[in-house]
Amino acid sequence: MSKSLTGTVVSNKMDKTVIVAVERLKSHPLYKKRYKVTARYAAHDEANALQVGDKVEIVESRPISRRKHFVVSKTIQKARGVK
Repeated sequence: MSKSLTGTVVSNKMDKTVIVAVERLKSHPLYKKRYKVTARYAAHDEANALQVGDKVEIVESRPISRRKHFVVSKTIQKARGVK
């Protein structure tokens, strides 16, 4: 079973590649306070259709390049105010 993550597109400046920021909550081992941790993944976008701010789901795949190991599977929500 391949890993599936949900995040927000933060960069689309490369050809057929977007950078997706995935946030998760982590708990401090001693103080138990929860805080956000952000991981950024390079994902393959074949159609170059995504814009900054779009919420997407990415799925793990075979290595496409040195940094790309994820493919955009679906767009959950388009960004607001995009021309």
